[in-house]
Amino acid sequence: MKVMITGSAGFIGSALSLRLLARGDTVIGIDNLNDYYDVGLKQARLARTLEHPRFSDLRLDLNDRAGIGEAFASHRPQRVVNLAAQAGVRYSIDNPLAYVDSNLVGFAHILEGCRQSGVEHLVYASSSSVYGANTRMPFSVHDNVDHPLSLYAASKKANELMAHTYSHLYRLPTTGLRFFTVYGPWGRPDMALFKFTRAILAGEPIEVFNYGRHRRDFTYIDDIVEGVLRVLDQIPTPNPHWDGAAPDAASSSAPYRLYNIGNHQPVELLHYIEVLERCLGRTAEKRLLPLQPGDVPDTYADVEDLVRDVNYQPQTPVAEGIACFVDWYRDYYQA
Repeated sequence: MKVMITGSAGFIGSALSLRLLARGDTVIGIDNLNDYYDVGLKQARLARTLEHPRFSDLRLDLNDRAGIGEAFASHRPQRVVNLAAQAGVRYSIDNPLAYVDSNLVGFAHILEGCRQSGVEHLVYASSSSVYGANTRMPFSVHDNVDHPLSLYAASKKANELMAHTYSHLYRLPTTGLRFFTVYGPWGRPDMALFKFTRAILAGEPIEVFNYGRHRRDFTYIDDIVEGVLRVLDQIPTPNPHWDGAAPDAASSSAPYRLYNIGNHQPVELLHYIEVLERCLGRTAEKRLLPLQPGDVPDTYADVEDLVRDVNYQPQTPVAEGIACFVDWYRDYYQA
């Protein structure tokens, strides 16, 4: 297939590109290499795909309506995976308009490109953050998610609504994936594992919010990519049992689906740090702090639908995943 991936220099986008290329697909990568975090890391990820003959590298911002339209018209992708976004719950508290530009306006350009080009299937990144004030565990895609706690979360919920509109009006098959705390080699420096590892190796204290009582459904990058591939290969169809009198939030009378994609085994943050300490052979100095605005205490993915529909089975326990990350970190940073 010919697959367009936005965010191709990103953590998930880079790993997904490699898997698609390895199985024989053609990849059109789009990334603007913004400086939200270390551009050098993004370039190093991108270097792994740049020399492949079936990889095209486009330096584009999702806000560039004409540029995105031209990319679709020139390359005619059969399927699209939209991973590009302004990420980060905490960053959204101080920089809300960045999320409007990238996650709302930019996503609209992707939807319109898919419609105009007759794309077979759009898979897009949503987030576990959409569950917001929900407290019933595990989080289910069939539950209402109308109480986000950050503009980042609201922008991801808006993406789901926008995608449904295009699925309904233009019969564009769309699938949203609510990612749950992805970690692993080549990860994002703004994520806890990366920040903790850097600080512990430097002998600096780490900030542990919610006094370490957070529980997160940490999901290893390889398990995420395997799930995305399986979803990409299965084009959604209308749910024949969907009932407007009792609407199911995860499906529709349109070709539309939502899935959680997570490890389905939440881990307390303090235990996560203990595993990291063992892998590093060092003890962290912890600054225990209260819950930050916009954060949720726990995430826990109900992945029953993903298991049923594409036989999704995450394979990587946290101890193994953290060890792989530490090995990569030490090698990449010579730490």
